[in-house]
Amino acid sequence: MSDAFQVSEVSEVSEVFDFDRATDRRGTASVTWDGLPDRFGVPDLVPFTVSDMDFPSPPAVLDALRARVDHGVFGYTDWRLGEFRESVRDWYADRHGVAVDPESMVFAPSVLSQLSQLLRMWTAPGQGVVVHSPTYDGFRKVVTGLGRELREVPLDDPEALERELARPDSRMLLLCSPHNPTGRVWREAELKEFARLAERHGTAVVSDEIHADLTGAGHRHTPWTAIAEPGRGSRWALLTSGSKTFNFPALSGSYGFLGDPDERVEFIRRMETGEGLGSPSALSLAAHVGAYRHGARWLDALRGYVAGTLELAREQLAAGLPEVRWTPPQAGYLAWIDLRPLGIEEAALQEELVSRERVAIAPGGTYGAPGFVRLNLGCPRAKAERGVAALVAAARRLAA
Repeated sequence: MSDAFQVSEVSEVSEVFDFDRATDRRGTASVTWDGLPDRFGVPDLVPFTVSDMDFPSPPAVLDALRARVDHGVFGYTDWRLGEFRESVRDWYADRHGVAVDPESMVFAPSVLSQLSQLLRMWTAPGQGVVVHSPTYDGFRKVVTGLGRELREVPLDDPEALERELARPDSRMLLLCSPHNPTGRVWREAELKEFARLAERHGTAVVSDEIHADLTGAGHRHTPWTAIAEPGRGSRWALLTSGSKTFNFPALSGSYGFLGDPDERVEFIRRMETGEGLGSPSALSLAAHVGAYRHGARWLDALRGYVAGTLELAREQLAAGLPEVRWTPPQAGYLAWIDLRPLGIEEAALQEELVSRERVAIAPGGTYGAPGFVRLNLGCPRAKAERGVAALVAAARRLAA
């Protein structure tokens, strides 16, 4: 299914789903909402931080979960049985126009747990992992937490990328595709160049593609499986989940593709023995199947709604903070905004946002880029407008 076809679907179905309806998430053990006092020290903020959405999961997912709950028996499960792998295969064929082999799949509780296992398999403590900067904070925590060295290179500096990959102890290129926090969609030619450099320097490639189905109009995601060749000695992995796209991360469950069949067997062995993953969440499997079999119309509507919200945010920022010249991301619902032209101190801005505007917005320093902010706009439009207005007001006061 081409991107143009997906976008044309948006206008036909956008009225079917009510993304403007607010859902109160407080009191649900929500990290985004109920975790605010621990993170910011004060209650009753409006959050724009953690990258989940305030929208309910699509009806197709909720229906699949209800049916599974109504069955009533939750015995041990196996992700290789049932429709799960086939639903993934068909989704990749329909949405991305690529063939994936269900036999090449692996499963784990989360993308980061997959990354953790691959770091243990393919790198050693003290060795380097090359990433693009700014860097998703989850990468930073896992890589450094396992004693590997995070080696950051700017997004648009191919010379720095090759220089870091050429270091003898750089053992992995870790991609975020599309990129978090910037929302950049890598072009196929760029991905092929990454593959060429990795092969030249004998570096494994791990591509986190959890934002892949949230591309905007005019941008097309290319899965790493369409770039790299499978086979023995082919050390690469694509890691992803339907949980980001369809908003069910708390159900736990991710899947991936490994190029080398022997490495795939070893990965599964480690997950089922050392990590104790004998039985994945039955609800996660049901949610994925429901989403991939029947969630496309909801996703198309969501993409249209988010595009509209991002455009309104652009207009608000252009009117209130014209110096920043922000444009919407190529993928996702995260606004990565460069406030450096205003000369504002990050700590002062955070204090202003929390104490006076009563909103929580992630500082760029979390991702290795002080002077930026990351604003989550995966929410009803009224909330999004409040967040942008608060950012404009706080920044204007400090820049005056």
